[in-house]
Formats: sequence, C-alpha cells, structure tokens
Amino acid sequence: MKTIEKSKIAFILIILIYCLYAGLFIYRTSFVINGERFFSLFDDAMISMRYAKNLTNGYGLVWNPGGERVEGYTNPLWVLYMSIFHLLPIAQSKTSIFIQISGALFLIINLFFVKKIADLISNGSTVVSLCAVFLTAFYLPLNNWSLQGMEVSVLTLIMSISIWRALQCIKSNEFSIWLYILLGVGTLIRIDMAVPFLAIFIFMLMADPKNRSKNLVWGLPIFIFFILIQTVFRIWYFGDILPNTYYLKMTGYPFFLRISRGLYVLLDFIYKLNWILFLLPFSILLFRRDKLILLLFWAFLTQIMYSVYVGGDAWEWWGNRYLCTVMPVFFILFCCSLRKIGSSLITKIGERRGLIEKYAKQGFVAFIFISLPNFNSIYDHCGLGEWLLINRPLHVLDNKRMVERAFLLTKITNARAKIAVVWAGAIPYFSDRYTIDLLGKNDKKIASEKMRVSSGLSKFIDFYPGHLKWNYSYSIGKLKPDVVVQLWRFKEAKSYLEDNYIKVKLQGFTLYLLNGSNNVLWDKIKSVE
Repeated sequence: MKTIEKSKIAFILIILIYCLYAGLFIYRTSFVINGERFFSLFDDAMISMRYAKNLTNGYGLVWNPGGERVEGYTNPLWVLYMSIFHLLPIAQSKTSIFIQISGALFLIINLFFVKKIADLISNGSTVVSLCAVFLTAFYLPLNNWSLQGMEVSVLTLIMSISIWRALQCIKSNEFSIWLYILLGVGTLIRIDMAVPFLAIFIFMLMADPKNRSKNLVWGLPIFIFFILIQTVFRIWYFGDILPNTYYLKMTGYPFFLRISRGLYVLLDFIYKLNWILFLLPFSILLFRRDKLILLLFWAFLTQIMYSVYVGGDAWEWWGNRYLCTVMPVFFILFCCSLRKIGSSLITKIGERRGLIEKYAKQGFVAFIFISLPNFNSIYDHCGLGEWLLINRPLHVLDNKRMVERAFLLTKITNARAKIAVVWAGAIPYFSDRYTIDLLGKNDKKIASEKMRVSSGLSKFIDFYPGHLKWNYSYSIGKLKPDVVVQLWRFKEAKSYLEDNYIKVKLQGFTLYLLNGSNNVLWDKIKSVE
C-alpha cells in the first residue's frame, strides 16, 4: 500500500511540476509592444488563427476576407476550435494564450494515458510508468509544438488514447467502435492521422482474430466515412479534392529526392537523439514479442515510414512533428527495455544480487535523468537552453518582429492595401490587410507549380516542404501588391521591384512600396521613420 501511495504522490508531483513548467514556457513566448503584452503562436498556427478569425467575422473559411477560397490550413477541426475563442470578448493580443493553455491541458491529460499504457505494458511497474511520464512531460519538441499553438498536442492525446484502447481490446479480446471513431475524429484535425488510423486498423485485423469481422465491418466504413465527409466538403467549398497544402508540399518534386531527404532527416534525428538510446527500446524484442509490445512498435515505425515518405518535416530543428505524436510510445518502450535489461542482468548475478537489487531502482532513475538531455538536444546546445527555459523558445523574437511589422503596416497603408509576405501568419492576422502569400500556402496557382530543385549533391537533402515554390512574375509582377513586406529569394524578385517599387527602411524593416499606390499613406512615411 505504501508503494502505491508513493507512486500516486510521485505522479501528482510530476504533473504539478509540469504545470509550472508549461506556464513558464507559455509566458516566455510572450513579448511587450508599446506597453502591451502580446501572445503569438508559431507562425503556421497563426495562419489557422486568421482563418478562424475570418470565419467568426462572417467571411467564411478564407485567408483573405472576400478573397478566393483556398484551403491553406492543414487542421480543419483545430481551426474550428480556434474560432470559438474569437467569439469571446478577448483582446487580439491575448487570444493566442487560450490556444496555448489548451495545448498544455491536452498534454497534461496525455500524461495520464501515458501512465495507463506504461502500467499495462510493464505489468504495473511503478518505475517504468513514472519515468515514461517524466520523459514525455519534459520532451522539448512536443512542448515546443504544442505550447506554441500547433495541433500536435491534441493529436498526441488522440494517439495515446487510441493505443491504450487498442491494447485493452487485445488483452481482453473485446471490440470497441469508439477506437475507430476517435481515430476518425483525428483525421478531421489533421488528415495525416489517416496513417495511424490505418496502421491500428490493420494491426487489429491481424492481432485479434476473434473480432476480425467486427474490426473489418466497422473500422473500414468509419475510415471511409471520415475521409469522405471532409473530401465532399472540400470539393464543395474549395473546389479541390485535396488540401492546397498537399499540392504545395507533395507535387512537382521528384519522388526519389523526397525520399532521400526523408531518410537523411531520420538519420539526423537518430544521431542527435543518440543512436544507442534510439536502439535501446528495440532490445525488449529479445525478451518479449507479444501483441501488446508489437502494437507499440508498429505505431512508432509506421509514423517513421510516413515521415520518410513525405520527406520529413519542414521544421526539423524543432523536432519532427510526425514523430512527436508517438514519442510517448517510444519513451514507454525505452523504459520497459531498460528495466528488462536491468532485471536480466540481476538474475545472472550470484552472491551480491541482494545488494544490487537494492540500488537498481536508483540506478534506473539516474539513467533516465542522464538520458533526458540527449533527448532534448535536438538542435545542439541551443535546444538545451530553451528546454531549461534559460533562452526564449524558438522564434519568439521573430514573432515579435512580425507583430511589429503588422502594426507598422496599419500605420502606412489603408484598409484596401495589398501586402506580400513570406511569413503568412502573424503579419496578416494582426494587420488585417489583404495578403499575397509568396510561398503559395494560400495561393492555388503557386501551389500547383513545380518545386525548385537544388543542384549537385545537395539536392538529395535540400527539400523543405512548403518552401520551394514561388513565382515573382505572378505574385509581384502581375498581382502588384501595394507593399512587399518580405522576400524569399531577393535576386529573383529584383527585376520586378526595380521599376515599380520604392525601397524604404522604416523602424528597422525594409519594405518595398508600389510607386504611386493610392493605398499607401505617403504622408505617414516620414512620421514613422
């Protein structure tokens, strides 16, 4: 009984420490402009926030009010969730914090399910479950994505709940329709969740012969239903069978080069993680190969294969988003393997076995603490500074500069002005100006074009999804934005800027103003210099 009570206290303590950590992390993402504290999400999340704001303002699911309907987001249900907070009387400077708090809450709930899975897999081992929870709670990439507004938090929770429910079904020989409904809801949050849906569905068909017919009769139709309803809506509302982001990131690039980059970033991930620590979980297969263990490995490996297939993430230095959702599974396997190796060594030791058993648990915990910095060294020593909250989280200062740019634009342009940007989130959201997306996330024409391919050997690794398509003859030459706020490749844009644009530097920002534009407040330029 005393051991159980200590376990509960330790778990609650981890939760409380994590709450404090998440709160400090969120606060560290904020910044002050003109005496007001602002909270802004990762810039891609701010794209979703702009869709959410336009929806609540009655413009529909559009990036630009009155503009073309383009599905420039990848997370429809998350956009709808964001829209709820735009209905409330919240200052625009504070709306983002509610999304960040939501991310923290989803991660906290996820820790309860990590513990449930670890308890089930390890036959109730306290040290395994607590250490798995601890590693998950303080894994920087998962916190970075989740606490800066991406849907990674809720997807990780759905993944953990689904795996826990699947494990229960396998162990008890039961069938659960809710397993597939939950996974189906996941595809509405992000269509990539179709991969774990199919992975778990296939595994249940193979591992649960007693309920095979039920899994087939219910699982496949539920999958088709959730994919079909969003596809029908997409065709009706946006006029496309797939999201615009799919065309942007997955078309117009050689398949082999995409795969080579996927393999490269996987190997880089393993190297930075420490290949010994990465391979350690696989050692449990030497001791156990039951269905419960195999399900966890299957879930983890299918996400790895998917990441390789899509060429990895565009933001690998943050930690791969596709792998973040299954890293709790990895940590559970890691702790189970470590415990099993320790137990195996103890049984082979003779006369001093009692003394070693006495200190085995302390050694186990010590190894977990030593491993944690390795897991969080995702972009060298800088990552450790952010993990320890010594440094500000990644891109926070950039977020501040984007918001400052947005306010500058409201001072020097009228409401009819068109602006061209590379960072397509915070600037449009806070400036409320009609925006041209130079990289095509919210532009069907750009998204449908071919990607730029590097020359030489670098082409095998220089694949950055969503950042390899641009057409300045169209975006600047034809659409003629009143202000070009940012550029992705200046040399290619130079010829389109020289004849028609005036280069100015205001408050430290370089802008290109359309010569003679009626939407630029020329009399305000000198006053803000």
